[in-house]
Amino acid sequence: MSSEQSESLVQIGIGKDGKARPERLPEWLRRPPGGREETLAIKRLLRSSSLNTVCEEARCPNIAECFSRGTATFMILGDVCTRGCRFCAVKTGKPHFPVQEFEKEAERLAEAVLQMGLKHVVITSVARDDLEDGGASGFAASIEAVRKSSPHTSIEVLIPDFRGKSGPLDTVLSARPNVLNHNLETVPRLYRRVRPGSSYKRSLDLLSHGKTHSQSAVKTGIMLGLGEEREEVLELMKDVRAANVDIFTAGQYMRPTMEHLPVERYLTPAEFTWYEEQAKALGFPEVYIGPLVRSSYHADEAQALR
Repeated sequence: MSSEQSESLVQIGIGKDGKARPERLPEWLRRPPGGREETLAIKRLLRSSSLNTVCEEARCPNIAECFSRGTATFMILGDVCTRGCRFCAVKTGKPHFPVQEFEKEAERLAEAVLQMGLKHVVITSVARDDLEDGGASGFAASIEAVRKSSPHTSIEVLIPDFRGKSGPLDTVLSARPNVLNHNLETVPRLYRRVRPGSSYKRSLDLLSHGKTHSQSAVKTGIMLGLGEEREEVLELMKDVRAANVDIFTAGQYMRPTMEHLPVERYLTPAEFTWYEEQAKALGFPEVYIGPLVRSSYHADEAQALR
């Protein structure tokens, strides 16, 4: 069995003796390993272009499948985040990627998009609270570079909250991404434990601002299995729908390492179907809910339906 296959079957857990050990995932969370040749080709391109992906840095469980499909979610502005979200495996610390490199990185990203022949690209970033604009100029430069080299490629940006500043958000919106994505991640009660340094209201306000001040489709997503109650999820959905968000996603949280929050519960496929039905009943134009759904998982297919 390859390492990619074994990673698709197990996740780190805590045994009764208190020691770390792999635990077998439920059947519905097991993923195909993906093609090794296609996966290595994407990795070689990323290394030669000095580009990061959230797929690798955040240890996404779908990485083998997505890489073998020739898709990736690019992560700009370096690989060190100023936040310390307890569900995320991206490195935390003092960033060392300078503003002066943003435009060069945007050009490398645009070239990679062109080489991969992407019809839809997702661009995200680490949080850069050390910068006055939170890295918004890097997003704008990346959007403009991709649009110049691949004018028929639709562009989705998955952005941080910019500490609630409207100026940086407007910088991103002025570059006219096709989709503006910002994840709420979890219900308000769990924010202090899951997203220290972030604010549910601030994120919700960002989504509302994006919808009222741009022509971009607005998207958000959450993780389930962190200890949220059903009614809390329904209230969150209502908040998101009241903000006129276009696309709503939800998937199973999976612990990336022993240093991160444990999974409180694995939801069944039937529970995900129930949440999907509730979201559709609320009137979301697009809903993607399932155990393996991630914010940008198969985003190219979702965009093709628009």
